[in-house]
Amino acid sequence: MTGILAGLRIVEGSAFIAAPLGGMTLAQLGADVIRFDDIQGGLDSDRWPVTKDGRSIYWAGLNKGKRSIAVDLRNPKGRELLTALITAPGEGAGIFSTNMPARGWLSYEELSKKRADLIALNIVGTRDGSAQVDYTVNAITGFPLVTGPVGHEGPVNAVAPPWDLATAYAGAMAILAAERHRRLTGHGQRIVLPLQDMALAATSALGYLGEAAINEVDRPRFGNEIFGTFGRDFRTRDGRYVMICIFSDRHVDALAAAGGFAEAFAAIESRTGHDLKTDAGRWNARAELCAVIEPWVAARTADEVGTALKKAGALWSPYLTFRELLQDKDAVQENPLFTVIDQPGIGRYPVAATPLQFGAVPREAPQPAPKLGQHTDEILSGILGLPDHEIARLHDEKVIAGPC
Repeated sequence: MTGILAGLRIVEGSAFIAAPLGGMTLAQLGADVIRFDDIQGGLDSDRWPVTKDGRSIYWAGLNKGKRSIAVDLRNPKGRELLTALITAPGEGAGIFSTNMPARGWLSYEELSKKRADLIALNIVGTRDGSAQVDYTVNAITGFPLVTGPVGHEGPVNAVAPPWDLATAYAGAMAILAAERHRRLTGHGQRIVLPLQDMALAATSALGYLGEAAINEVDRPRFGNEIFGTFGRDFRTRDGRYVMICIFSDRHVDALAAAGGFAEAFAAIESRTGHDLKTDAGRWNARAELCAVIEPWVAARTADEVGTALKKAGALWSPYLTFRELLQDKDAVQENPLFTVIDQPGIGRYPVAATPLQFGAVPREAPQPAPKLGQHTDEILSGILGLPDHEIARLHDEKVIAGPC
């Protein structure tokens, strides 16, 4: 490992999104992230999307660049091995991340008996430890009841899991903060990160709770319009869609230049009294703005609209399907963020490295996700110092497995 976090080692017991994505975030920065799974595979080892023969593209996407050790988690010998691995000596070691129930042999209290300066991150559903997932947490945040078309009755669930994503990156940050604290003080600690609290914190920071408390209102649905300024989707002559937004004075002028709207915008301001240089003015005049922009977009192809908007420096983007995104030159094909890798059992496809670009350390190309137990022997030998005959005996006793 040669990234900016080289020398850091995290042992991970994880499933689903938040915990493995947090670990992969650190792995792509150079940390040695070792995930352990049962010899039969993890809870999410076959989670969709999958290939035609059932291999999980999802699992591979969240575990790139990690090492894998496969252990019989019900066997006391297997648990002893993992306890030794989690608490192994080393300046950058002694860090454990999990969203499994951190009790019994995996509890901070038990593990810290073996290493007093242990850092243990435990991602939980709610602050009392009860089970929740992104989709159940999202239900209480209010977002499903303001998402969707105007006039729609009932909730609209999110397709992307925003609270898992936020929790993953917060978890990675928490590990780095605790590791800095340990270097300064010599003390480890347990970190508890509730998924529900992450969602509530974000909902609060974005002003949704403040709006409900101060204005005593529940925000209604506004469909695809961006609340509080101007932005929505428009359909082109050839049946494509583009997103056009205005977030600043410059965006107003650029959009006016792209479509020749200067006089029309001035007329809107004169007729309505709304200043289009302000968020409130654009929001209150959104119907008038759409009446000007919509026919212009509808009379042109997506390429013609895109060329005009891009030339003027307007704030816009085309809507793409996943397959269209895959073929997009700027976003994927010629983006140094992506590298085409050969993922064992799945095939060749482009995957992203870390989006962070450090001036002092070059960004490393992404590495494939490991096979189950791919690094079992080298981890037991290289970190725990077990001799070959002992590792062979553990294989014979089916305490460990791999590579599969």
